[in-house]
Order: sequence, then structure tokens, then C-alpha cells
Amino acid sequence: MPPFNVRRLGPGDEHVLAQIAQDETDFTGEEPSPPLSPEAAHDYLSDPAVWHWHAETDGQPIGFLMAYVHRQRHGEARHVMFEEIGVRESWRRRGVGRALLAALHRQMRAESIGEVWVLSDNPEAQAFYEDGGYAVDELQGVLLSRQVDDREA
Repeated sequence: MPPFNVRRLGPGDEHVLAQIAQDETDFTGEEPSPPLSPEAAHDYLSDPAVWHWHAETDGQPIGFLMAYVHRQRHGEARHVMFEEIGVRESWRRRGVGRALLAALHRQMRAESIGEVWVLSDNPEAQAFYEDGGYAVDELQGVLLSRQVDDREA
């Protein structure tokens, strides 16, 4: 396998998000997601609370990690919600995921943020996180969501 590098995405990398959305199944096993509009992708990549890393080789994406910085009303002022990681099937078990986690942890140290958490309902992903030093804090079995539209008063 050729070498790869990891970098944090920013404005100007909107095309990378579109490519990841198009190839979603290879990265995460999920159906492809509709990509953000160019304007929404620019806003996403310009938001300092969004941390999105990209692993690539020869200009092609082979992995990504997305996290958010959250402010809190108590305890530590900020923590990180590690939202999602994906590595192309052909690149798994070659250190890409570990390199992406290392980039996240370096950024946290640089910004003096001590806590990160991630949700996992996949045994393989949970084993990966635990291998990276994460521990199960609590088991939660319910995720609730709601769509809010303009017609509501």
C-alpha cells in the first residue's frame, strides 16, 4: 500500500466532502448521502467548532474523521463529540483509523480540551475505540429525533 497523509479539511476542500458522500458505502457501509450544497459545505468547513480530518493517498480520500467541539454549562468548558469515522474497505487495518484518531487527540491537546466521547452501536467499531484507549461509560439504547418545520407555531 502506498503511504498516506492526514490533514484537517478547511474552506476550499468542499469537493472532498462531495466525494466522501458519493463513496459513502465504501467508507461506512451505509447508503450514499446527498452531498451538501457548495455553500453549505463551505460553511461547514469554515466553522471552527467542526473538526474534519481527511486521510488521502495520491490525492484520493481513503478515510475521514469528523468531530465537534461542544461548550458546556458546567464542569470543563468544552469537550469533543467524536461524531463519525470512515475508512475505505481496502484501507482498513492499515493504520488509517489510528492516524485519524491521533490527529483528533493532538488537536485536543493543542486546544487544552481533555474529554472526548463517541457513541457506538457496532461491536467492531467499539473494539476499535477501546483499542484506542476509549472505555464504555454508560449504555444507552434510545436515540430520539424530530424534524421541525416552518408550519409549526
